[in-house]
Amino acid sequence: MNERGLLIVLSGPSGVGKGTVRKEIFSQPDTTFQYSISMTTRQPRIGEVDGVDYFFKSREEFERLIKEDKLLEWAEFVGNYYGTPIDYVEKTLQEGKDVFLEIEVQGALQVRKAFPDGLLIFLMPPSLSELKNRIVTRGTETEDIINNRMRVAKEEIEMMDAYDYVVENDKIELACERIKSIVTAEHCRRERVSGRYKKMMGVE
Repeated sequence: MNERGLLIVLSGPSGVGKGTVRKEIFSQPDTTFQYSISMTTRQPRIGEVDGVDYFFKSREEFERLIKEDKLLEWAEFVGNYYGTPIDYVEKTLQEGKDVFLEIEVQGALQVRKAFPDGLLIFLMPPSLSELKNRIVTRGTETEDIINNRMRVAKEEIEMMDAYDYVVENDKIELACERIKSIVTAEHCRRERVSGRYKKMMGVE
């Protein structure tokens, strides 16, 4: 029987670079994580593809899935819904594969309740000024939305105590290496492997 996979949750304030870091990790040939694509009701940004970056849904479709308990987590963030389909996640974990989620902070806290043994990683900006610069550089938000995102970001940073690890996204390559090192260490955690090794060695 396969060892159950690890549920890896990458989260952090809007604009910190979660999507960029996730894409870099999955572009590397040694990455074995299974990416669980999130659903959202927000409009696609330039270059984003439905079914690759997100599943883009209408509010009506999303609210139906909420009522049917088809989402592992969901949250409404700056006027849009975000969520994770539950069936794919559970099936993949049971197959012994690691599932990688890139989600908003509210959703990550829901995952903590549903999957207490999930691995929660908080992606931290080098500074608030750098975070604002990254949001402004997108060129997709109005001044009011930018100010709102910064207010929400400060509130989200205060929630990092609910996470297992904090990784600073100063350079994308370094952030990716830190995240992969954390996952490697978690797979060696005694609680996860002691039963298997004791059984193999005939030790009670």
